[in-house]
Amino acid sequence: MILEGKKILIMGIRNKWSIAYGIAKSAYENGAKLIFTYMGEDNKSKIEELTKDFKDSKSYVCDDASNDEVVQKLFEQIKSENGKIDGIVHAIAHANTDDLHNDFVFTSKEGYSHAVDVSAYSFVLVSRVAKELDMLNENASLVTLTYYGSTKVLQGYNVMGVAKAALEASVRYLAENLGKEGIRVNALSSGPIKTLSAKGIKDFSSILTVVEEKSPLHRNVTIEQIGNVATFLLSNMSDAITGQIIYADSGYCIMGI
Repeated sequence: MILEGKKILIMGIRNKWSIAYGIAKSAYENGAKLIFTYMGEDNKSKIEELTKDFKDSKSYVCDDASNDEVVQKLFEQIKSENGKIDGIVHAIAHANTDDLHNDFVFTSKEGYSHAVDVSAYSFVLVSRVAKELDMLNENASLVTLTYYGSTKVLQGYNVMGVAKAALEASVRYLAENLGKEGIRVNALSSGPIKTLSAKGIKDFSSILTVVEEKSPLHRNVTIEQIGNVATFLLSNMSDAITGQIIYADSGYCIMGI
C-alpha cells in the first residue's frame, strides 16, 4: 500500500480502457484516495458509474484544462472540498482529426496551437495553479503521459508528436522550478495501448504489431502495467526521481530497428 493516506488528482479519465483508469485502479489498490476530472457535464452519470468502485472518490467537470480561469476555479473548489493533495496525474491530450490523418506539412496554425495548448500548456498551467494555491503537500509528485512519437517520426502521429515533445521539455523545466519546494515532476511514456484516443491515429494496429515483434519482451503493455509504474512515480519510493521521461514500453524504445 505505497500510497496509503495520499490524495491523488487524476485529470482526464474517460472509460475503463483508458490509461487514466489503469492508473486510478493501481493507485486505489495501493491506498490512495482519488479525485477525478473529466470533460462534459453530460458525461457526469457515465463517470460516476465508472468511478463507483473507488470508494469515497470525487469527480469534477473540467471542460478546458488549458484555460487559466477554468483551472483556477476548479482547483480552488478541489482544495476547498478536499484540502491539500499529494499528486496529480495529467492524462489530457488532443489534436484535430485532420491534423492526424493528413501529412504533417499541412498542419493548420489553429490545429498546431490547439494540440500544444491542450496537450502541453495545460500541464504547465495545472502545475502553476496548484503551486500558487498552495495545493500540494510536501513531497508531492506530478506525472504526465507522453509517447515515443515525441522523439521519432511515427506515421499518423504528426502534430501530437510536436505537442508531446513540448510536454517533455516542460517536464524538465517544471522539475527544476518546483524541485526547490520538494515537488517532483516526471513523464510516463507508455507503449501503444488500444485506447479511445489511439483510434484517431491512422493504422494504429500496425504499431501494436511492430512493438510485439521488435520489443525485447515481445509483447505490448497493458493499462494495469502502466498504472503500476505511475503508482511508483506517485509514491515516496521514487523520491529521488524528477525531470525524467520513464519508458514503460516493453523496451521498444531501445531498439535501433
